[in-house]
Amino acid sequence: MNLLARISRQFEDSAQAKLAAMEVLAAPIAEAVEAMVASLVAGGRILACGNGGSAADAQHFAAELVNRFERERPPLAAIALTTDTSALTSIANDYAYEQVFARQVRALGQPGDILLAISTSGNSPNVAEALRAARERELRVVALTGKGGGALAPLLAEPDVHICVPSARTPRIQEVHLLVLHCLCDGIDCLLLGEDA
Repeated sequence: MNLLARISRQFEDSAQAKLAAMEVLAAPIAEAVEAMVASLVAGGRILACGNGGSAADAQHFAAELVNRFERERPPLAAIALTTDTSALTSIANDYAYEQVFARQVRALGQPGDILLAISTSGNSPNVAEALRAARERELRVVALTGKGGGALAPLLAEPDVHICVPSARTPRIQEVHLLVLHCLCDGIDCLLLGEDA
């Protein structure tokens, strides 16, 4: 086994996945940035959810907004629905794991807020339920998926935004998701603060 060659191939595959996604995803990313900024400026907030690595991505994104990305700015309203273990475990215990995000969306979401729904496969039942709850509460949804969008894709409607990575490989989708989240953060800062020098 040639580990160096294998590692090099991982880097090459990741770079190719990002380049392939660039043309497909630039427009929906820009649309998501504009929607998020409009919500934040109007006093709304962004609620983010996902499972596993996508939970980590939801937390990463919320932290970049509440704290800062690359430039100094006031904190922005974002909440990762993946962090409150008491809420997560009580909802899972009393209702079902499929409801862990939906009940939080119903409790916290207000019309005009944004739900950032992250699912590598698009088939996470609890993310799908969060999307349904967002619809009830009049939140706009930005769905970050891969593998064709899975079960989430048909749940999306105007004016939702679907950012679907054109790949079937989970590691490549996750790597592009991180780049997309950084593009969202950068775009939000750019629209709020102007282009940096």
